Amino acid sequence: MNMKDNINLDEIYTEQRNPLTMHIDEESTEGIIRLMNGEDAKVALAVEKEIPNIVKAVDLITEAIRGGGRLIYCGCGTSGRLGILDAVECLPTFSADSTVIDAFMAGGNDALFKAVEHAEDSRELAVKDLKERHFTAKDILCGIAASGRTPYVIGAMEYAKSLGAKVISVTCAKDSEIDKLSDIGIAPKLGGEVVTGSTRLKSGTAQKMILNMLSTATMIKLGKVYGNLMVDVKATNNKLVERCIRIVMAATGTDRENALNCLEKCGFSAKTAIVMILCAVDAGEAEKLLNSNYGRISDILRKE
Repeated sequence: MNMKDNINLDEIYTEQRNPLTMHIDEESTEGIIRLMNGEDAKVALAVEKEIPNIVKAVDLITEAIRGGGRLIYCGCGTSGRLGILDAVECLPTFSADSTVIDAFMAGGNDALFKAVEHAEDSRELAVKDLKERHFTAKDILCGIAASGRTPYVIGAMEYAKSLGAKVISVTCAKDSEIDKLSDIGIAPKLGGEVVTGSTRLKSGTAQKMILNMLSTATMIKLGKVYGNLMVDVKATNNKLVERCIRIVMAATGTDRENALNCLEKCGFSAKTAIVMILCAVDAGEAEKLLNSNYGRISDILRKE
């Protein structure tokens, strides 16, 4: 362990003690749960104050992806795991694979299951990991670190900026090094954790909420949602096949037989089947319409 760098925890927001939970160890089970619930209730309000920055970030991400780039999350510990979770879930939810959204964390995939805490102290390791993903100026990096000071994340951000790429950060430490390094910093002020220093609690919840907003809003803008229906769902199991059928029926008002028939003709693309039905075209023409309208069904229908 390298102790040459003197880290003053008193200056880190996520290390501050919470005066409301000073005696949580003396509480009953219900008392502990109520204290935790009360603190969690504050998270959404703190995130709400960051909406202007989240909006800017979504527009930046959308522009990058439309330009052939990717959104790539980078983090350590809880923050890194949340980034990977968000990226991985975009495949079955929106048919968005690693060519659209990707993630990595200090310590690699092994760190998903077993903490590799020392890895977060290496800026050089972050650069190596980013190079392995063939990161370019077309991509956009989102550095995630509750404390706002993690060397691994800083190293990745500095390398991304050196290539001319845009950088977003999600922290719980306004005006931290990571917050200042980013082009757009998202940093809700949450107050002390229920258990001092355990950033898997309020900080983790806030970061999860923000990542949900970043990826979901981006996918909506990219045309992967019609109305509030998840029309780019990937039919990889029986449940998702059934979901495709229900989505096509809900979007078009057609019956199950016709929905299934159209889905079978277009490789079970709910989005394509919806355009086939609403625009009375075959699968090939539906795909052309989607390709020329950024995949947005609502834009196609406005032109009809």
